[in-house]
Formats: sequence, C-alpha cells, structure tokens
Amino acid sequence: MTESSPRDSEPIIRDAEFQPREDLDRLQRRALVAGAVGVVLTAAGYFTSAPIDFYRAYLVAWLWSLSIALGLFVLSMLSHVSGGDWGVVLRRVLEASGRTLPFFVVAGLPLAFGLEHLYPWSVPENVAHDALLQHKAPYLNVSAFLGRALIFVAVWTVMAYVLSAWSHRQDETGDPRYKEKMKRLSALGLILYVVTGTLASVDWIMSLDPHWFSSLFGFAFVAGNFLSAFAFAVPMMLFLASRKPLSEVVSTKQFHDYGKLMLAAVMVWAYFMISQYLIIWSGNLPEEIGWYIVRSSSGWQAVSLLLIIGHFAIPFCLLLSADLKKRARLLAGVAIWVLAMRWLDYYWLCAPSLTDGAAFHWLNLAVPLALGGLWLALLVGQFKNKAMVPVRDPALREVLAHG
Repeated sequence: MTESSPRDSEPIIRDAEFQPREDLDRLQRRALVAGAVGVVLTAAGYFTSAPIDFYRAYLVAWLWSLSIALGLFVLSMLSHVSGGDWGVVLRRVLEASGRTLPFFVVAGLPLAFGLEHLYPWSVPENVAHDALLQHKAPYLNVSAFLGRALIFVAVWTVMAYVLSAWSHRQDETGDPRYKEKMKRLSALGLILYVVTGTLASVDWIMSLDPHWFSSLFGFAFVAGNFLSAFAFAVPMMLFLASRKPLSEVVSTKQFHDYGKLMLAAVMVWAYFMISQYLIIWSGNLPEEIGWYIVRSSSGWQAVSLLLIIGHFAIPFCLLLSADLKKRARLLAGVAIWVLAMRWLDYYWLCAPSLTDGAAFHWLNLAVPLALGGLWLALLVGQFKNKAMVPVRDPALREVLAHG
C-alpha cells in the first residue's frame, strides 16, 4: 500500500461547511412550505377524489421523487468506480441523497394500504378468475411485494450510509485506504443496484399490467434514474456553487461534464425505450403489443408524442451545444425541463394501465409538490454542519489544478 505524503493528507480547504448558512435555511424553509401545501392538497384529494385518481397520482409522484434520490446515490457509486472531476465536487450532494432513502419507506405507506386500487394481482377475486395470476401468485402477492420493497430500500440505504461514513472518515483521517474501500464497495453496489432496480421496476410498474412483460424494461428504469439524478444535480449545484466552499472548486468544466453526462443519459434511456418498442412490435405477440396499443389510443398518443419530442428530441438537440453546457444557468433550465419530462415518463408508464383514457387530475401537481418538497427539505438538512467538499480526497487537487 502506497503511503500518502504529508502534503496529500492535509485538507485542501480548511473551512468546508456551507457559507452562508442563512441561504440553506431559506431554501429548506421554502421546500418545507411547498411540501406542507402539497400535503394539505394531497390529503384533501384523498377525501374528495376517486381512489383510483388519488393512488395513481401518488404512485407516479413517489416513483418520480424516488428516481431522483436513488439516482443521485447511484451516481456516487459510479463516481467512486470511474473517478472524474464531476463526482468529486458533487460527492456530498450524492451522499446526502443516499441518506434520505428511508424517507421513501414512510412516504410509500399510503401505497401499501391502497394496493388493491393499483395492482390487479392484489385482489383475490381477480386471481381466482385468472389462470396467469394464479401462476404468478407465489411471486406477485401482497406480503412478498411489500417484503421485497423493504429489502430493496434497505440494501440501497445500507450501502449509502457505509459509503457516506467512509467518505467522511477519509476527511477526518486522510487515510488513503478508504478510497480503495469505497471503490470496491461501489463496484459491488452498482451490480446490486442493476439487479434490485430491475426487480423493483417489475414489481412497482410492470405488474400494474401483470399480463405484460419486457426483457428491457428494467434497464430503461435504471437508465431513467441516472437521467433524473443529473437533471436534479445541475440546478442544485448551480445554487451551491455560487457560495463557499464549492465556489472555490466548481468551475465551468464541471458543468460542461454534467451536460455531457446528461446527454449520454438521454441517449441511453432513448436507446432502451426504442429497442424495447422495436423488439415487441416486430414480435407481434398479443400478450406484448397490447401494452403499446393502449398507449397509442384514447388520447395517450399525444402523450407518447410529447415524450418523444420533449424527453428526447429537445434535450438531445440542446445538449449537443458545447456553449450551452458551459453556461450553468441555461444548462439548469434544460435540466428542469428534463425533470418535468421524467415525471411525464412515469405517468405514461403507469397511468394507461389504470385508466381508460388520458386525463390530467389536479392531484398530479399536488402529490409531487408534497413528496418533492418534503424530500428536498430533508436533503438540504443533510448539508448542515457537514463538510460540503471531500477535503482530503486526492482527486480534489486535480480538480483545483484543472480549474
């Protein structure tokens, strides 16, 4: 093991806590107010709307907000494995997001009590009259479904907390062994994420229509989480990088990297979605093409077209511009647009299996406001009294040198 020099073990930035603290407090208060308003509206919707309208909106919002938090944590593992300036300066945001994952267990409780409104296999009468549901019953049943969901979140949370603890321990001690330990755990974690993420996508989304299946659906879900993460990371870093200590280490180069990675994520998501469509349509099997036929009629064709244009064509064309990727505010605008399209993607994936025609309910705004606001407030709270820069990571010197 190569020993670090005294110079390498010294912290590069002495005061790594966020300054000024009032800005964090203000952002957290605004997020809490937004979340509280969303909670009140969501509660009102529960008592005044049809159950299917409430649970459909809640599932889409829960998946959308989880995709951001989970995607950010997965980016932290990708950063440890691949290296790169972009991951070093963003690391504390990624680690903080991983520590918020238990929030989604609590936020998912309403869904646990409303499974019969979403999933046909959770209703005994449906299973009794459907041979396929009977065949899948050992896997698709309420106890197994909830148990797997807890296991998925537990696996992600344990890895997130271990990586976060090791990273802060590296800051305290300067021990270079933590860097290699985090890299090895992240390599294992990425494998576990692909497996658990694929299984989660089958449970939470694909089983809304238990007669349909796709071998590429899980990969599209995994890729979508990466895109959600980058789309959130850009505006968050724009806020953080205008203030110390990140203003001392973040430069145009990092935002250019975020733009390139977001472009790559857009392309990977589109690749899996197009490949899935071509394989299913060319196979022309009744049990597969029905899923797409539903999304090509009753108003859903307009949503499908909007996804093609708004989720792929517009971001793809804009992110090709090197000048735009170097202008943080413009890049943040594109990222916010992509975040909106990520919600629309989850709506398109889930809602057609639960309703006959395309329809927008006001709960589709209220529930994301509630879950997104509360989660953002929790995330910002993780920044307080913590170093915002990994001050003893050797890669930080390269970031400053490049800057």
